[in-house]
Amino acid sequence: MTNVVAAILAGGEGRRLRPYTDLIPKPMVPVGPEEKPLLEHILAWLARHGVQRAVLLVGYRWRQIRNYFRDGSDWGLELAYSIDTPEYRGTGGALLNAHRQGLFRGADTVLVWYGDILAPLDVKALLRLHEETGADATLALADRYQVPVGVAEVDEDGNVKRLEEKPWLPIKVTIGILALKTNTIPEAGRELGKSFDIMADMIPWMIRRGMRVKAYIHHGPWYDIGSMERYAKLSNDDIARLLEA
Repeated sequence: MTNVVAAILAGGEGRRLRPYTDLIPKPMVPVGPEEKPLLEHILAWLARHGVQRAVLLVGYRWRQIRNYFRDGSDWGLELAYSIDTPEYRGTGGALLNAHRQGLFRGADTVLVWYGDILAPLDVKALLRLHEETGADATLALADRYQVPVGVAEVDEDGNVKRLEEKPWLPIKVTIGILALKTNTIPEAGRELGKSFDIMADMIPWMIRRGMRVKAYIHHGPWYDIGSMERYAKLSNDDIARLLEA
């Protein structure tokens, strides 16, 4: 995978994970039975699936991340760091900032991975689909979504006829992982400026322009560890099984 570089979004303040993130950046929150940092699990998964280069897009308390992972050689990776700036904001701005520094040089594809997501995703299959279809972007989509609240069926007279607690819905949802042609990043910057979001701004812009945006369907579990509620519900056994997939 010499023509692929991973970009891990790891710069947010993690306000929904306070008080942990008052002291440590969100990607360093301990996860799993060995209590390794969340970001370590992501990097180990990428290396296991053949990714050789990664850029960490960091900001809040970024020195803790750099001091722990250093050059990435302990995980079989070549790591670089792009530090967020006030001029380049949002997830898209962070990507653009890394691109302008030449950190994606030599790569045809940037594999974007949000730093609060764990998923036993088949990275090679995603990248293969991206390459074979000539896509400008390929989104990893889960094949179902669990609503976090109860869902009621109500008749026209206001009677609750059925109630289902936290049902699974057969809808396709984004999980914070995608592949992008590297040259789409500066193109987006020219249209969207220096501050934009990947999912809310860049992908809709690509669709409007008629660029090829493909879907890679992920049928397995995935975990969004972006809030204290979700973090508290993590099962060490589930995480161990996920990482062994």
